[in-house]
Amino acid sequence: MFRRVVLLLVLSLAAVVVAVTASANTDSASKQTAGRGMLIGFYDDEQIYGRTDWAFTQLKSLRAGIVRVTLDWAAVAKRRPADAADPADPAYNWTAVDNVIAKAGQSRMRVVLAVYGTPRWAGPAKNRLPRRITDLRLFSFAAATRYSGTYRVEVGENEPERTLPAVRFWLAWNEPNNPIFLKPQWKQVRRVWRPQSPYDYAKICSAIWAGVHSTGLANEKVACGVTGPRGNNAPASSRPSTSPLVFLTWLRRAGLKRFDAYAHHPYYGSRLEKPSTIPRSKNAVTLGNIGVLMRQLKRLYGSKRLWVTEYGYQTRPPDRFFGVSYALQAKYVHQAYALARKTRGIDMFVWFLIRDERRLAGWQSGVMTSNGRRKPAFRAFQTLKR
Repeated sequence: MFRRVVLLLVLSLAAVVVAVTASANTDSASKQTAGRGMLIGFYDDEQIYGRTDWAFTQLKSLRAGIVRVTLDWAAVAKRRPADAADPADPAYNWTAVDNVIAKAGQSRMRVVLAVYGTPRWAGPAKNRLPRRITDLRLFSFAAATRYSGTYRVEVGENEPERTLPAVRFWLAWNEPNNPIFLKPQWKQVRRVWRPQSPYDYAKICSAIWAGVHSTGLANEKVACGVTGPRGNNAPASSRPSTSPLVFLTWLRRAGLKRFDAYAHHPYYGSRLEKPSTIPRSKNAVTLGNIGVLMRQLKRLYGSKRLWVTEYGYQTRPPDRFFGVSYALQAKYVHQAYALARKTRGIDMFVWFLIRDERRLAGWQSGVMTSNGRRKPAFRAFQTLKR
């Protein structure tokens, strides 16, 4: 018990110290990233976790520089750890994540880890705020320690230990303005509806930021926001959500102060829209009007880098309603990349998916069909100017 109290005090002090130095580290890292050019990558957990060797073979062929991977808190910690800050606590099972991180290291590919999912022992559901936000902060610290670049793990009996590769890019949750990933979205306060998700998310983001930065490692970057492109701002509806600009405004009011970059998913809204199409609705932020989000971000938080951590166009076939032709998808890869590259402040561009999902109710935005055939978009990524 004494050890746990001391550890909590140490982490708290470390977070205070890091708060003073993080801004300088972040500015330096941002300049370095900008100098190297925009990071281009993919997000496809089903393939990355399910067919790791195959997935990284495709990623290398696609010339990906980064891969987004979900770090599922609920899956790694199915029971409450005795010492949550210790990555070696027996309650943690990092095996699947370790394998992916190790493969990324072998492929000389960076990883952006997205921390998401409240375990049942920590809260009522995966898409709910943890009862004790300290649990999330300590888990984030444990994860950042494990993937610090110096952490050694046993591979098996009679085999030498291996050092796990470093992870320096992190995401706090996923689309918190969408009720699928965070509930509740709205709440009545003194009989007036108020967005609740920004208040809950401000705690989530702050916990992950503090946990990662408490390691004291240089050039750690935690992106918050990770917002979906649309929201209805209709609290009395059957499925209330929060538009990106409203979410960002209330995030500032909720007291969020520290993060290193802002992430957004600027998906199109109709198969008739090009990447450059400006949406008619003020409740949407796509690539076509991404400048609106960046201006509001600057007004509220000053100069912050923007990461596009999810984007894509579905194809027809098989999606007859939301998909575009294979040729248009390939064309839009080039157009979207050009828009992102031209937009000052965007450091990362991540496409969803590598391979179409088999179920038609899922996503068919891969650069490969569900049976593994390459679409023209595959070649489009190979030929992008880095």
